[in-house]
Amino acid sequence: MTYIAKPRLHHPTLTKNQVGYTRRDYEGRISTLCAGCGHDSISAAIIQACWELDIEPHRVAKLSGIGCSSKTPDYFLGASHGFNTVHGRMPSVLTGANLANRDLLYLGVSGDGDSASIGLGQFANAMRRGVRMAYIVENNGVYGLTKGQFSATADRGSKSKKGVINSDSPVDLVGLALQLGATFVARSFSGDKAQLVPLIKGAIAHGGAAFIDVISPCVTFNNHGGSTKSYDYVRQHNEAVSRIDFMSPRDEITTEYAPGEVVDVPQHDGSVLRLRKLHADYDPTDRYAAMSYMNAHHARGEVVTGLLYLDPLATDLLTAMNTTRVPLNALGEAELCPGAQALEKINASLR
Repeated sequence: MTYIAKPRLHHPTLTKNQVGYTRRDYEGRISTLCAGCGHDSISAAIIQACWELDIEPHRVAKLSGIGCSSKTPDYFLGASHGFNTVHGRMPSVLTGANLANRDLLYLGVSGDGDSASIGLGQFANAMRRGVRMAYIVENNGVYGLTKGQFSATADRGSKSKKGVINSDSPVDLVGLALQLGATFVARSFSGDKAQLVPLIKGAIAHGGAAFIDVISPCVTFNNHGGSTKSYDYVRQHNEAVSRIDFMSPRDEITTEYAPGEVVDVPQHDGSVLRLRKLHADYDPTDRYAAMSYMNAHHARGEVVTGLLYLDPLATDLLTAMNTTRVPLNALGEAELCPGAQALEKINASLR
């Protein structure tokens, strides 16, 4: 694959943050996603959030799985640590990295197919264990790399690009995160940068398992009624040995609306995504009230966005396991292998 490189030189007048980096320093390679893809908007929000937080790029470890969403870490934080895992296995690899080096900031980027299907068990255990990470799911309801089949988050009754009706109930990752014990739970829309950037900043700075579900319209296989996020695109089939797809460029879908308001966001296929932003006086510290609020508005066909739940006294897996403050990868042989006497003491405690 041929990559188009960005120029290394920056204009000397570009604004720098408190650690001496420009916003350009938090970028990565040029995106190869479809023009107007909501995932690129999320990448831009991550770049903005890290720049505003004055994070040194080399202090971030970004991990992903497989899918359009899992390609995006290549498009931001080019100077950070990165690991692209196999399908659905990002949370367990991130957990291992977190245990080995607690000094890094961990950013997990996944998709609705990667996290809600093959990786659902991985997602569940990362949330319940309280792995300290910012877990972002770029949710478009389809498998974009394989031509728009339903993902596990597609709403029942939605249509695929071939007109097939989805008969399965959707997996609600936000509801699962709340039930499983995540201590920072939010939902946003890729086109609402004013809301998304602060949410990402909060997730990165959080002291436990932080989860953000971002509705991210796929411009090739777009939303249908009921915010299913799939695109009713019909094309002819033939028996040719190869087929060339042309995806016409589309404008990025963006919106602005005030707290407490409901807004209908038209999609490229003519359907409408209905978003409700939380009221300014909404209390995000009650886990069960958050679940009830979200379910009540879901019944009205509304996707609630904003910070749904926050535990201000959150702890993480490292605290629960009482691990050493020194990263494991920095310990020497004397600390890692204290000898037979120490081993016998441990064994005696387990008898």
